[in-house]
Amino acid sequence: MITLNQVEAMIQSELPDAVVQVQDLGGGDHLQAIVVSAEFEGKTLVKQHQMVYKAVKDAMATEAIHALALKTYTPQEWEKATSAA
Repeated sequence: MITLNQVEAMIQSELPDAVVQVQDLGGGDHLQAIVVSAEFEGKTLVKQHQMVYKAVKDAMATEAIHALALKTYTPQEWEKATSAA
């Protein structure tokens, strides 16, 4: 079984500037990650998600992670999203 900290570290290894929050949605292998990174600037949502999936591809291939819901933001988008809430 993979820990939330391990998933966070995998994402940060690919996106070193990222602020990452990982939650278990059930069973330890259904996760949600919120990832905030300046690396997402100018990239489509699909490309942003591909960048994160690249970081966790081995864990997904072995089914340590069965499902990963993503919410990705640039720092400016995150600031807007959190100040509006």
